[in-house]
Amino acid sequence: MEPAEKYAISVSAQTQYLADQSDEEAGRYVFAYTITIRNTGSVAAQLISRHWVITDARNQVQEVRGLGVVGEQPRLKPGESFEYTSGTALATPVGTMRGEYQMIAEDGTKFDAPIPEFTLSIPRVLH
Repeated sequence: MEPAEKYAISVSAQTQYLADQSDEEAGRYVFAYTITIRNTGSVAAQLISRHWVITDARNQVQEVRGLGVVGEQPRLKPGESFEYTSGTALATPVGTMRGEYQMIAEDGTKFDAPIPEFTLSIPRVLH
């Protein structure tokens, strides 16, 4: 078996603009994002930490690193998934997020699960 199939995590995101928490006149745009992490490999793995790169429309970049997600370090058996919702604030109405989760498989192998870039956008900005 190829190592790529043994250690495989798919990550998908859904986003939502939180108008009630935002202050557009002050340049504060708040977004929620729901992440689904699925173990598509053949070995159980635990999410240890995260690294986010958040870029706004002015190319201002925030990097966020931390242990776990929403206070948890979920362990996923093959085929299992974990979903959580978190949020971020941008200074512009549009931005992007991408990054990776640092994982450790039950056999001790450490690997990164890439988080594909997704767009944060207030409604009616992108068509």
